[in-house]
Order: sequence, then C-alpha cells, then structure tokens
Amino acid sequence: MNSEIYSYLYEEIFNIGALDVYTQSIYMKKNRPAVKLCVLCEKDNLNKIIEYILKETTTFGIRFNEFKRVVLDRKFVKIKTTYGNISIKLAYYKGKIVKYTPEYEECKIIAQKYNIPLKDVYDNIKYEVKKYLTI
Repeated sequence: MNSEIYSYLYEEIFNIGALDVYTQSIYMKKNRPAVKLCVLCEKDNLNKIIEYILKETTTFGIRFNEFKRVVLDRKFVKIKTTYGNISIKLAYYKGKIVKYTPEYEECKIIAQKYNIPLKDVYDNIKYEVKKYLTI
C-alpha cells in the first residue's frame, strides 16, 4: 500500500473512535517487508473499524484480540504559569495524584510564540505546577 495513505487512515480511524493507531515494520512470509497497522479500540467500535480498514486498505484480512485495560482517572485543571493559564492533565490512582502533564497543543503554541524549544516549555510548566501539587 502506498505509504502516504497511512496518515489519512490514522485520521479516519481516530474519527471512527479508535483509542490509538500505530504501525510496525514487519517481515511476512518469504521474508517480504510489510507494514502492520495496529488499532486499539473499544468493543463498540470494532466492527466499524474493521469495515473501514477492509474497504480502505490493501489488506485481505484482519486479526484481532481482546485485551483488558487499566487506566488512571483523569481530570483537567487550569494552572496559572508565567506563560498564562495552561491546562494540566492530572492522573489519579486510588484517589491520589500520581502524575501530571501540560496540554500538548497549548505548549506547542507557547513554544512557537516565544521561539523556544517545546521541551523547555514542558519543563518550565512542570516545575511551576509542582509548586501547586503534592505528589
């Protein structure tokens, strides 16, 4: 399959309801190089995603497995930083904050606006947020 199509597939599969989409370089029978498309989704979206992949790709079949999933509870809050108010995703385990991360899109805008590395924006915001939180 033309590799340019994957970007389009990712977008469309996410729109259908995938939780995550990724590819892996693999070797098939007779040592032929190939790309494996991997999609994580809820059971409710499985048939829609299968139908889409069968219609839109060159594959002749799909293998799938059912997995159990554990996720942390999440909450978004706005925190005042030197860059302004920034959305922070808080992750909880058993009612306690175990990690947090600034919202990517907001950090990206800041990095572009101030012409500074995105990594520095993340580091600076995480340092400021740490003052407000106890982990």
